[in-house]
Amino acid sequence: MSNLLSTASLPVFKLFLGNLKTCLQKTIANASERGFDPQVLVDFRLAPDMLPFKRQILIACDAAKFGAARIALVEAPKFDDTEATMADLVERVAKTIAWIETVSPQAMDQGAGREVTFPVGKETKTMVAEDYLLHWVLPNMYFHITTAYSILRHNGVPLGKRDYLAGSLAS
Repeated sequence: MSNLLSTASLPVFKLFLGNLKTCLQKTIANASERGFDPQVLVDFRLAPDMLPFKRQILIACDAAKFGAARIALVEAPKFDDTEATMADLVERVAKTIAWIETVSPQAMDQGAGREVTFPVGKETKTMVAEDYLLHWVLPNMYFHITTAYSILRHNGVPLGKRDYLAGSLAS
């Protein structure tokens, strides 16, 4: 049996959500150093028709959480989406990572070849698990993490490519 699904998902989810958490923590520290309330960033948007920063975080977490749950056929935890502060967002990412760590690699790999049906707006879409992971879940998570990173950089938070790719691995 191939371990593509587990190796291409669980460690990637943990790494990139961990990097996102590190970026959020650096944002809080930078706000303190620069003397501003990080709360001003929670509802910030790069463009009027974009979702705000906090929604970027929630969607990145949900992409990983629901992606893993749908492929592994396990129940995803219900989060209320009531996060209102930067500290709340850090906690949301941490809760998502903690849950991802409970997902069995074997359950993920048993999803190989299985059709996954998921909501897309008011409709649903069905894809084979491998395609769902590689062509929907991962790009969706990366998109929202990248957008959050861009919002922080736009607002002067000193983050770089290393933070995005390996921020949680730094010692």
